[in-house]
Amino acid sequence: MTIGTTGYQTPEFFALPDTWLPTAEEEVTHLHDLGQGTPLVFMHGSGTGVSAAANWWLTLPALQRDFRVIAPDLIGFGATIQAPDATYGIREWGAHTLRVLDALGIDKAWLVGNSLGGWIALQLAIDHPDRVLGVISMGTGGSAPTAAIKAHALPDTEFNALRRSFEGFVTDPKLVTDEMVAARQVVAEYEVQSGRLNRVIKARERDRAALPLDNEHLAQLDLPVLLVHGMSDHVIPPSRTWELVDVMSTADAVLLSGCGHWSQIERADAFAQLVTDFVTGSWRAGLGFPRKSGQR
Repeated sequence: MTIGTTGYQTPEFFALPDTWLPTAEEEVTHLHDLGQGTPLVFMHGSGTGVSAAANWWLTLPALQRDFRVIAPDLIGFGATIQAPDATYGIREWGAHTLRVLDALGIDKAWLVGNSLGGWIALQLAIDHPDRVLGVISMGTGGSAPTAAIKAHALPDTEFNALRRSFEGFVTDPKLVTDEMVAARQVVAEYEVQSGRLNRVIKARERDRAALPLDNEHLAQLDLPVLLVHGMSDHVIPPSRTWELVDVMSTADAVLLSGCGHWSQIERADAFAQLVTDFVTGSWRAGLGFPRKSGQR
């Protein structure tokens, strides 16, 4: 399998069909597009070997019965082909997400983000609220860097090194199977050999200082937000969610026990149900949403 060409096929382990979508000049986005109905765009995180499939292979099949679920490889990640002069960063990844929506003819969508993806989703909601129906963010990125954050995107693609890194995302290391590691290793090797991983991480760390989520702008968001966090998340501690929910009057928060950074994998069934309930509105029934600013 060759990354960076439309001949790439998602590893069989993830069991997701491939879609290729021209989204700009010299840019062809690799994504997974399943189901019908209200559109939900799933935005992945930033660890070594990450891709839309690696984050969402359990979530998309569970939700495609009720929604249209769309999970792109953001520029710099997975199998998406980008122009040679493409630049990376929180707003660049948000702009790419809008290009995907435009190419699919979708005006507004829900954004579901994991880690870096949650950071991008909330910034996109701040910058373009007219394109966003609501945000669900898990272990939201952009917080102060921890040792685990620094360790989960290292340029080491040796099989056991990847396994050890992935085991830090979960409370049950048995979830990290040989098949999962091998499937992510395909992308990881390309990321390191091409130098792409270094560029992506530099952009992420630049924006950690240059473009943190702004509390004043978050407080002005007038759309539904759900923050999900594993209670045993050592990559981004649960305190991150409390910091965010404290400033967003329309946000709810859920902590999941027996769960690390990969809520969508370690508590896959619970996470899928949370998304369903929140998007369909049953979660907010009787709450009088949207609430006035400052109302909890």
